[in-house]
Amino acid sequence: MDFLPDQLLWEILSRIKKTTDRNSVSLACKRLHGLDNEQRQSLRVGCGLDPANEALTSLCSRFVNLTRVEITYAGWMSKLGKQLDDQGLLILSNYCPSLVDLTLSYCTFITDVGIRHLSSCSKLSALKLNFNARITGCGILSVVVGCKNLTTLHLIRCLNISSFEWLEYLGRLETLEDLSIKNCRAIGEGDLIKLGSSWKKLKCLQFEVDVNYRYMKVYDRLAVDRWQKQWVPCENMVELSLVNCIISPGRGLACVLGKCKNLEKIHLDMCVGVRDCDIIGLAQKSKNLRSIFLRVPSDFSLPLLMNNPLRLTDECLKALAQNCSMLESVRISYSDGEFPSFSSFTLDGILNLIQKCPVRELAFDQVYSFNDVGMEALCLAQHLETLELIRCQEISDEGLQLVGQFPRLSILRLIKCLGVSDDGLKPLAGSYKLELLAVEDCPLISERGVLGAAKSVSFRQDLSWMF
Repeated sequence: MDFLPDQLLWEILSRIKKTTDRNSVSLACKRLHGLDNEQRQSLRVGCGLDPANEALTSLCSRFVNLTRVEITYAGWMSKLGKQLDDQGLLILSNYCPSLVDLTLSYCTFITDVGIRHLSSCSKLSALKLNFNARITGCGILSVVVGCKNLTTLHLIRCLNISSFEWLEYLGRLETLEDLSIKNCRAIGEGDLIKLGSSWKKLKCLQFEVDVNYRYMKVYDRLAVDRWQKQWVPCENMVELSLVNCIISPGRGLACVLGKCKNLEKIHLDMCVGVRDCDIIGLAQKSKNLRSIFLRVPSDFSLPLLMNNPLRLTDECLKALAQNCSMLESVRISYSDGEFPSFSSFTLDGILNLIQKCPVRELAFDQVYSFNDVGMEALCLAQHLETLELIRCQEISDEGLQLVGQFPRLSILRLIKCLGVSDDGLKPLAGSYKLELLAVEDCPLISERGVLGAAKSVSFRQDLSWMF
């Protein structure tokens, strides 16, 4: 090892990705140990860090070029030792001058005092906080004021972040590209208007509302006026994910849907108020759309709402088929409680979308309008590579037996389907047409029935969901 050039050793170390393997290699000789210390750029620690502050000091002193650090205390109990506290973040800011990406998960001992220490990390561009209950909006403000290069901010279940000066400051900076806010009860859709001109830089927005607090944040008149009057530029938005949001005309995130010209991925999960016109406007603007996920609240399909304009219909699927020629991934789901005879989308509407777009990935969850006739139509789907059927009870063995005729299908997942059995998989036995067959919780399919049906087979059966 002493005669190998440093450049070659660096190349060898760079190809070792697993932390355990890197640790083992660094123990082989002093030279590799030293080079590993210089090259190591990422660190992930948690419950085993005891005593926390002293151990972190030792690690940061050893790995002097750390750029990415993740500290997670998932599953922590008091008997595992004291967690990292505010002093730990001071250590991090002092010993890691190259820190770019920091993730803190379940760090319940860290407060605004600790988070303020990060303001001295001038290179920090990504901050991700998951269930850090003692951090408030004041702490976040201190970070965004100090870290001028912040492009990524993820806040997940941070329950005490309630002041919004940090949103307004981010709006003035115009550096934010990736914003994720999930289950932060005090932050509502209306508050996002405070991002102001920063919307034009935003590439990815994920916003998830705690379903139990969906109606707690009521739009005030001022917020409504700001959304309607302010031009919300979303030309750079590539990915938009909304969960449990209220989509109301002229308010909040409804103003965003029709203005994303370069959107490639849209995820709408249990969003109350989404209308055909919202999806149609989206399809007409977003010609580059590649992926769409729609999970429709069951309320849309109750008999009393059959003529309600809030109900999504085939019209929005038609608009997607006509305008989104690059659409590759389609996932349609109905929430629990959906009535089979009142599906928003008909089989004709679904098939029209599949036939006109180069769909490679297709997933249905409780889409009762999709049946054996639909499976027969998929025999002509020239691009389809992955098919996932979840609780699609109208599909029988007759439809499943057609899978062998799908031109390019390589991955099939069957989950909680009651109408299919071992007989439906018999044509696949020994053919090894599929790369992967995954069967979960289908009561009439046995482990023996899946053997030889694909090059790789995954089988699991837990029927507790039926009772």
